[in-house]
Amino acid sequence: MAASPFTSVTLSPALHDALQALGYHTMTDVQAQALPLVLAGRDVVVRAKTGSGKTAAFGLGMLTRINPRFFGVQGLVLCPTRELAEQVGREIRRLASRMTNIKVVMLCGGKPFGPQRDSLAHGAHIVVGTPGRVEDHLRKQTLTLDGLAVLVLDEADRMLDMGFADTMRAIISKTPKQRQTLLFSATYPEDIQAISRGVQRNPETVTIDAVAHTEAVIDQCFFEVQKHERKTTLLALFEHYQPSNAVVFCNTKKQCAEVADFLNEHDVEARAIHGDLDQRDRDQVLAQFTNDSCPVLVATDVAARGLDIKGLALVINFELPRDPQVYVHRIGRTGRAGELGRAYSIVVPAETPRIRAIEDYQQQPAACDVLASLDRNPDYQLQGLYVTIQLDAGRKSKVRAGDILGALTGEGGLEGSAIGKITILDTSSYVAVHRSALRQAMNYLSQGKVKGRSVRARRIR
Repeated sequence: MAASPFTSVTLSPALHDALQALGYHTMTDVQAQALPLVLAGRDVVVRAKTGSGKTAAFGLGMLTRINPRFFGVQGLVLCPTRELAEQVGREIRRLASRMTNIKVVMLCGGKPFGPQRDSLAHGAHIVVGTPGRVEDHLRKQTLTLDGLAVLVLDEADRMLDMGFADTMRAIISKTPKQRQTLLFSATYPEDIQAISRGVQRNPETVTIDAVAHTEAVIDQCFFEVQKHERKTTLLALFEHYQPSNAVVFCNTKKQCAEVADFLNEHDVEARAIHGDLDQRDRDQVLAQFTNDSCPVLVATDVAARGLDIKGLALVINFELPRDPQVYVHRIGRTGRAGELGRAYSIVVPAETPRIRAIEDYQQQPAACDVLASLDRNPDYQLQGLYVTIQLDAGRKSKVRAGDILGALTGEGGLEGSAIGKITILDTSSYVAVHRSALRQAMNYLSQGKVKGRSVRARRIR
C-alpha cells in the first residue's frame, strides 16, 4: 500500500507548516489509520508498539481541538514514565511550533511541585504527565480538568503493569464525560479492555501488527553459549558487528551496573540506567546517550520504557526476558521507520525454553548461532563522538537552543559542525560538543556569556 501524505487529511495551515519543517511528509501506518478517526472526534483504541508514530497521531488531533484563547487544560496525555512523558511533550511542542501561544505543561514525578503549580496558575492548554503527579495536582486543586476535550492514555498496558490502574480511574473521574478518549497500548489484555469499556464510547479499533513489522526490518539471532561465556559473547558481538550505538538489556539493576563496568573496562563506553538512579542522574545518562556522547546504554525494562531512539543500530539481550511480549518490546527499539535493525540475544542452556516461547509468539522459527562464529577484533574501541556539557540555565531563564549555539559559534569561535544536540530543560541545558572542541568550549563558557548572562558549565562524565 502506498504511503498516504499528510496533505490527505484536514489540518490547519499552521500544522501543515510544522509538519513540513519537521520533514514529516507521509504518514506511518498508525497515523494513516488512526488520524482520520481522531480528527473525526471518535474514541479510538490503538494497538501499536513504541516508535510507530503514535504521538503525531494523537498530537495532531489534539492540537486541532485546542482553542488558544482559552487558557484552561483542554488536552491531557498520561504516560507511564517521566521519560516517555518528556518525549511526548517535546513532540507536541514541535507539532505546535507554528501555532500561536500554545502552552504545554509537564507534570511528572521527580521534579519540584512548586514550579509545576506556578506554571498551571498561569494557564495551560495541554498537560502531559505521569499518573501519580497528575493525581497530586488534582488532589491539591492546582489542576482542574473541567474544560478537557481530549484525554490520551499512552502505553496504557505499561501503566497497568506499574500499578497505576486506580490512579488512572481517579484522574478520569475528574474529567468531563463529553470528551474524546484515545487509548494506546502495545498489547490488549483483559484489563485494557475493561478500562476501554469504562471510559470510551463506541471506540474504533486500530491494530498495527508489531510481529509482522518485526519480521520485516529486524535481523534477530540467538547465541547459545555456556553461562561462563555470557560476558565474552557480549564483547564479541560488539567486536564483530561494530555498531555505532546500542542498547543492552538486562533483567536486574545489579546486572546493569556490572555489564556497564565490564564494557567500560574493555574500551566500550557505556552507561547504566536503572531504578536506583536519582532523576538527575537519569537525565544526564539519557542526554549523553541521545546526543552521541555515550554510544551504549545498559538498561532494565522499566528504566528504558518510553525511550524513542532514532537510528539505533543494535539491541542486545544480555539475558532473555521471561515474557515474549517484553522481548518484542525490547527489540522494537531498533529497525524503526523502515530501517534495518539488529537484535541479538545471549542465551544459556537454562534459558532455551524462552526461545521456544518467542518462536510461538512471533510465529516464526528462531535463528540460532554460537560464539565461535563471531570474528573478534582485540583492537576494537567504541567511544562517543561528542562530550556533554551541562549549563545552569534553561527554559525558566528563557534560554533557547539558538542562544547557546549562537554564543558558542559567535564569541566562542567554535565551528557549527562541532556542536551537536542541544537539550533545554527547565533549569539546565545540555549541549553536545565534539571531543576535539571541548577545551575551546569550556574556556569560553568559563568567562563568556549566553544570552547576556554568565553561566556555570561542567562536563558530564
